Amino acid sequence: MESIVVPHLPAHTLHVGLFKDVENPTFLRQQLLEGNTDYQYAFADASMVASRQAVLAACSRAIDDSIFGRMKTRNLHSEIVFALSAINNISESFRRMGIQDTTKHVLAMKVLNESVTASQVDAFLGEHVHGTVVAFTDEELSSMQDVPRIRKIYKLPPAGKDKSAKTLSKTDEAIVIGSMALRGS
Repeated sequence: MESIVVPHLPAHTLHVGLFKDVENPTFLRQQLLEGNTDYQYAFADASMVASRQAVLAACSRAIDDSIFGRMKTRNLHSEIVFALSAINNISESFRRMGIQDTTKHVLAMKVLNESVTASQVDAFLGEHVHGTVVAFTDEELSSMQDVPRIRKIYKLPPAGKDKSAKTLSKTDEAIVIGSMALRGS
C-alpha cells in the first residue's frame, strides 16, 4: 500500500491499496450501504479505473469540494468514488465506479488525518479486504481494466485500427480525466 501527498493539497495525504482477486466484495459493499463508520473508505471497482492519474484527479476534486463545502455525497470518501465518474447522478456513479457483489479487483482509498495513520489503514485493509495487495501502478491497473466498459461509460472514441485494443491510450486517459473534470461544471 502507498501514501501519496495530493499534489496541490500538501496537507492532505491519500493512502491507497490496490487489491487483486478480492473474495469478499459483497461484505465490503454491505458495510458501506449500512453506513458502518469503520468502513469510511473509498472502495472503487479497479476494473473501471483508467489510470493512477485519474485517481489523483478524482481525489483532488473530492478534497477541494470538501474544503469549499461543495460535496454532493455524505462524506469525503464517497465523494472520491463519485468524482471518478463522468456523470452527475450519484447512485449511477456508485453503480459504475463503486464496488459491486461481482467486483474482482478493488481500489481502496483513505484520506489520512490526525486520528488515522497509514499503518492503521494498512492493518484495517489487510484484515478486512480479502485479496492480494499489488502495487498501485498503471501497469497493474491496466491488467485489471474492463476496457470495453470504460470506453462505453466514458464515451471514448473507437480504438482505431485494432477495435479490440486491450489497453487505454494516453489520449483515452486524457479524455477520461477531462470528462471527470467537466462533470457538473
